[in-house]
Amino acid sequence: MPEYVARVGSRSYRFESLGELLAKATPARSGDELAGVAAPDNETRLAARRALAEVPLKRFLEEPLIDPAIDDVSRLIFDQHRPEAFAAIEHLTVGEFRDWLLDYDTTGEVLQGVAWGITPEMAAAVSKLMRNQDLILAASKIRNVTAFRDTIGLPGRISVRLQPNHPTDHPQAIAATIAEGLLYGCGDAVIGINPATDDLSNTMRLLSLMESIITRFEIPTQSCVLAHVTTQMQAMKRGAPVDLVFQSIAGTQAANSSFGVTLGMLDEARVMAIELRRGTVGQNCMYFETGQGSCLSADAHHGLDQQTCEARAYAVARRYEPLLVNTVVGFIGPEYLFDGRQILRAGLEDHFCGKLLGLPMGCDICYTNHAEADPNDSDNLLGLLGMAGCNYVMGVPGTDDIMLGYQSTSFHDVHFLRQTLGLRPAPEFEDWLVRMGLTDSQGRLAEGRSERLTAICSELVSIAE
Repeated sequence: MPEYVARVGSRSYRFESLGELLAKATPARSGDELAGVAAPDNETRLAARRALAEVPLKRFLEEPLIDPAIDDVSRLIFDQHRPEAFAAIEHLTVGEFRDWLLDYDTTGEVLQGVAWGITPEMAAAVSKLMRNQDLILAASKIRNVTAFRDTIGLPGRISVRLQPNHPTDHPQAIAATIAEGLLYGCGDAVIGINPATDDLSNTMRLLSLMESIITRFEIPTQSCVLAHVTTQMQAMKRGAPVDLVFQSIAGTQAANSSFGVTLGMLDEARVMAIELRRGTVGQNCMYFETGQGSCLSADAHHGLDQQTCEARAYAVARRYEPLLVNTVVGFIGPEYLFDGRQILRAGLEDHFCGKLLGLPMGCDICYTNHAEADPNDSDNLLGLLGMAGCNYVMGVPGTDDIMLGYQSTSFHDVHFLRQTLGLRPAPEFEDWLVRMGLTDSQGRLAEGRSERLTAICSELVSIAE
């Protein structure tokens, strides 16, 4: 196995493996320190980046970070790799790859052409050499567009997952939250509920509630109950109105096992969902969530840094042509991303790596209540992701998810982003908002919304009774 060497001043640094090199080159974060894989100081980190910049991209095909014999995600990564897509960049080192990504002539179309030649480890490696502005610029070039009942990810658009969670899954409270979100132009990515209890009857009840609301108002969007994939499969077998199949995923077989999920299980779920043919403008019917630290929290990281493990999760996601993928960037807590600065960096890394690999990336810009972060940190990441061309973000009432117990982005936060950057909802959903009198043709919230809120909320609550 090759050794990786770099010199800083009068001192030489040696890194025994590609996995160690990637970990030591990673910007400082609490999760890697907890795992014992982080660089001990900035000089070691600089040396690792210098050595990493000289590594040929081909090396990642020659030195698996986790043995494919024991890890199905590693096998998937090698099975996915397409030499014909890699041909345009196979001569580059990691450092040269960064320069190529930022070149004027490397357009979004060019990047989409090489996506299946890039492995997650290559994406993670180059991100470690990039400043925040590099991550934003490169990601902004790429548009990975998907569709189900509306079209997500088009230029000049940003969508919202309307997240009407409730600690007891109270149907009237959920319906009232949906009404408020719609009044702010939210919900075009999905109306998605994290259920308080993950049982079949509750899942089917929530699915039926959202189906009734979407059907009554002819809303061009999709619903999802974020129960375990096996619960959703049971619901489909019983005839429940399942639009998107959800699952949390991670970057190693062992971590996915800790979630109670296998690739075969996801294969089966996707086939079931496609056979329902519930989409109208497309059939991208899967929804995945990820997050840095999940492999470490399951003691399933194989000595790798958490950002590299996160990028490997995107190999799992792209197998299934999902409508939505998002990194829940600060949800696990400060043990993994300590403060607003680390959360911001991780969000930009994840968004860039996912888009580079061809995924329709969104981000849950969030933090737990014991993290060193506040709403201003969320505002910063929200603005930067808007500049980077993020497909969608979350919308919860007042930023506070009262069921999951964490802080995210609110309905009005998204309206701020649309105003500031001139972004609009998905086109089918925007047409519906204008038709319903909720926004005008310029995307401004319409006058008389309070009366509309009263009327819509009253009708939605009556549906929920």
